[in-house]
Amino acid sequence: MTAAATVLDRLHFVERAAGTESSRHPRIVLLHGIGGSARSCGPVANRLAARGISSWCLDAPGYGESADPRPGDDIVSDVIELVCALSPDRPVVLMGTSWGGVVATAVALRRPDMIAGLILADSTRGSGTTRAQSDAMLSRVDELNTLGAHAVAAQRAPRLTAPAADPAVVDAVRRSMADLRPAGFRAAAAFMAATDHGPELVKISCPTTVLVGEYDLVTGVEESRLLADAITGARLHVIADAGHVAIQEQPDAVAELVADFVRRLP
Repeated sequence: MTAAATVLDRLHFVERAAGTESSRHPRIVLLHGIGGSARSCGPVANRLAARGISSWCLDAPGYGESADPRPGDDIVSDVIELVCALSPDRPVVLMGTSWGGVVATAVALRRPDMIAGLILADSTRGSGTTRAQSDAMLSRVDELNTLGAHAVAAQRAPRLTAPAADPAVVDAVRRSMADLRPAGFRAAAAFMAATDHGPELVKISCPTTVLVGEYDLVTGVEESRLLADAITGARLHVIADAGHVAIQEQPDAVAELVADFVRRLP
């Protein structure tokens, strides 16, 4: 069952409830990448529902149907508020792709009591690891403002997928990027540019799994390997025939790994 709603008067999400959901399994909150939206998480969320695991897919502030971020808003606090509203009595699994994974990591560090498990897909420590990476991330805001979302999408979308990706998936990624709104992208880029979770990864205490497409040219396999090596007990899975958007390119393989991870949680 699929349903959409808005909470806290500004955050839109799509719920995909499993028809035969097991009460033993925590629900998953899916956080999209910097060029995506809740829609980007739909393919894997649908397959998780078929496996008896329900989820909520969030439109981050300034994305999809969520309101633009307000002055002083903090994406990490927004996700914490969302989790408190949707699952006040039970920890959730946070699954984040790319930027969404960086946000998920920040939530796990700030509120470990709320997190039953952490899944980082094609993610990173953040873009604040070096001055050059930070500046490059911020320059993308100017690029969006100058060229417009459609031109940026046409340039970048093909680079996010594997060489032999289904053209329909490439087109879905392009259309998602073409819907970018400056306010949301600007806030996301600023968060990424200011973030380096490297020194704090050892503090993550929840069960964690790391997924990465074998052809990821954006954050890369080695960055995901670094995350898995630094987080105690984390496991790395390389997704065959996938690039940076593995959850869209190989949703069956990703859903099977995620479902296995969730079922093994204490």
